[in-house]
Amino acid sequence: MAKLSILDLVFINEGNTATDALNNSVRVAKAAESLGYHRIWVAEHHNFPSIASAATSVVIGHLASHTKSIRIGAGGIMLPNHSPLVIAEQFGTLESLYPGRIDLGLGRAPGTDQLTLRALRSDPMSSQNFPEDVKELLTYFEDEGSQSQIRAIPGMGTHVPVWILGSSLFGAQLAAMLGLPYAFASHFAPAALMEAISIYRKQFRPSKYLDRPYVMVGVNVIAADTDKEANFLFTSSQQSFTRILRNRRGTFPPPIENIETYWSPEEKQFASQMLSYSVVGSPESVKVGITKVLEETKADELMTVTSVYDIDAKIRSLEILMQLEIETTTHR
Repeated sequence: MAKLSILDLVFINEGNTATDALNNSVRVAKAAESLGYHRIWVAEHHNFPSIASAATSVVIGHLASHTKSIRIGAGGIMLPNHSPLVIAEQFGTLESLYPGRIDLGLGRAPGTDQLTLRALRSDPMSSQNFPEDVKELLTYFEDEGSQSQIRAIPGMGTHVPVWILGSSLFGAQLAAMLGLPYAFASHFAPAALMEAISIYRKQFRPSKYLDRPYVMVGVNVIAADTDKEANFLFTSSQQSFTRILRNRRGTFPPPIENIETYWSPEEKQFASQMLSYSVVGSPESVKVGITKVLEETKADELMTVTSVYDIDAKIRSLEILMQLEIETTTHR
């Protein structure tokens, strides 16, 4: 059975505040735990008016404090923005507070624009050191005795699971070389998905972290009682991605009745391409779509993204999807 998990983007809805967004994420985490989802991740984004998870490790701790068993983690931490030691200390602390529940997914993108990157005091060239930074970070989670004179405290001996995230072939090759699990961001950048997971599986080297390849695939999922309702809810994401092309950032918009009146043909093509790895519809439609995704990718786990303005509709979507879990087989 493929595991089902959640990437919560902690959206700040139009008319709401960051406090509202964080409270909504607690509701989602509690619902996900009660429904049986495997893990919930939040992501590092900076200077996004619609996303409240910039202080990612703080948000993870907040969600973990309101839940009991579900895994909580970063999907991901943009490592070039930080020193590996500081991230090891942060996640070592989280693991010490919530043993056996913390994940650390790592990306090499800045999670923002170049102007904000300078405000973060981050070197734009630091992403070139990503492989070495990942290796350094891994050593900080090892047992005492395998460390140098510099140790992460807390962190040392916690063995926090580390993932490589990506939307290109680079991450796939690095994850394979290091023998780490790999998560592909196909929920917004699906173009290289199949080639990346093929390279990862072919080049994978067993390690002390993992003895066989483990693939997580990101997919947008919006389930509702009818196709019409689900497609209506989906218009919030469609508007949000259209705004990227318009270079207009804002809070997460409510759904609209007719998306065709909102975007131009060029904008529709752009947004639809970014959102092409989406399963939207009634329970029957979602069952077909999820089965197709798993047949194509043979993923070990699906990281579902349910970008819905109304929190009750979002939780209802999570309920519907989990009821279809019996269909989520990897066909390995």
